[in-house]
Amino acid sequence: MGPSLVPGRLRRPDPRAERRQIPSGRRGRAAQEGAVKAILSILRKEFIQLRRDPRLFPVIFISPILQLLLLGYAANLDVKNIPSVICDLDRSAASRAFLDDFVNSGYFSVEARVERMDEIDRYLDHGDAAMAFVVPRGFGDDIAARRQASVMLIADGSESQSATIGVNYGTMIASRYAQKILFEAFERVQGLGLKPVIVNAEVRVWYNPELKSRNFMVPGVLGLILMLMTTSLASQGIVREREMGTMEQLIVTPIRPYQLIIGKLLPFVLIGLVDATFVITVARGWFGIPIRGSVPLLFALSLAFMLTTLGFGLFISTISKTQQQAMLTSLFFIMPQMLLGGFVFPIENMPRMFQYLTTIIPIRYFFVIIRGIMLKGAGWAELW
Repeated sequence: MGPSLVPGRLRRPDPRAERRQIPSGRRGRAAQEGAVKAILSILRKEFIQLRRDPRLFPVIFISPILQLLLLGYAANLDVKNIPSVICDLDRSAASRAFLDDFVNSGYFSVEARVERMDEIDRYLDHGDAAMAFVVPRGFGDDIAARRQASVMLIADGSESQSATIGVNYGTMIASRYAQKILFEAFERVQGLGLKPVIVNAEVRVWYNPELKSRNFMVPGVLGLILMLMTTSLASQGIVREREMGTMEQLIVTPIRPYQLIIGKLLPFVLIGLVDATFVITVARGWFGIPIRGSVPLLFALSLAFMLTTLGFGLFISTISKTQQQAMLTSLFFIMPQMLLGGFVFPIENMPRMFQYLTTIIPIRYFFVIIRGIMLKGAGWAELW
C-alpha cells in the first residue's frame, strides 16, 4: 500500500496496521527465514575472511595433522632400551648368565662395560647412561653355596619415570633368575618327594593387548587439538572484528545478538569437525589405532565437547582487547585443562583437592569418551 494523497498533506501508512493484516503464521515463518538468512550471511562472510587470509589455512588444516604425527611419536610412555653400564667384578659363569638376562630382555642396552665402580659416575653424570648394574665379587660362590647373593642396581633419579620403570624391570629380571635357581635346586632333589608350590598368574589384557602407550595417547591428542583449535580461533576471530572496527558495523545492522554469535561460532564448529575427521583418519590409517565404537556417536559427542570450548573462546574474547591478549589468555585456560584433564597424568594419583577440581574440566570427560569409543567400543549406555 503506497502513500495516500490528502489535499494539502502527504500521509504515510501505519506499518503496524500492515503487520496486523499479515497472519501470525506467515509472520513467524518470515522471521525464521530472516534469522536463517542473517546467520548464513555471517557464515559466508567468515569463510570469505578465512579464504582471504592465506596464513590461516595451514594453521587450521595442516597444523592438526602435524601435531598428531609429532605427539603420536613423541608422547610415548613405553620405556625400552634404557642405556646402561655393566660392572662385573665377579667375572664368573653365574655373573655372566645373570647379566645376560638383563641384556637379552630388550629393556636395557649396554653402553659400556667397566672394570671399576668409580668409572660408573662418569656415564651417569654425563647422561650417557641411565642405569648401572654391579655384580660384586663372590656372587658366583654365593650362588654355588646356596647363600643369599646380592647385586647393585644404580638408577639416575633425575628422570624419575624412566628410573622407576627401569628399577621395576631390573627387580623383575632378578626375581626370575632367583626363581630359576630355585627350580633347578628342586629338580635335583626331586627324588625326595619335594615339589615347589607354583602360582601362575594368567594375565588377560583387554582393549589394548600389547599395552602400547600410543593407543592411549593418540585418542587424547584429538581432544587436545579440538580444544586448541576451537578455543583459540573463536577468541581471536571475535577480537579481530573489534580490532578492525567492523564489530560496530555488525552491531548497528538489524541482526539479533544470538544470530551474530551463531554466525561467528558456526564456522569454527565446521572447522573442528573437519579437523576431527582428519585426525581420526590419520589415527586409524597411519597409527593403526582401532575404532571399535560408533563413529557417528564419536562425532556427536565431539560436537557437544566443542560447544564447551567455543564457550571458553567466546568468554576470552569478551575480556581481551587484542588478538595477542586473546592468544595468551587462551593458553592460560588451556594449559591447566591439559595437565588436570588426565591426558598424561592419572587423575587418581593427584592430590584430593585437584581431583575435585578436575570435575569441572570438560576435557576430562571427553578423554574418557573418546578412549572408550575408540578402544573399548563403548556405546551411549556405557558412557552415560
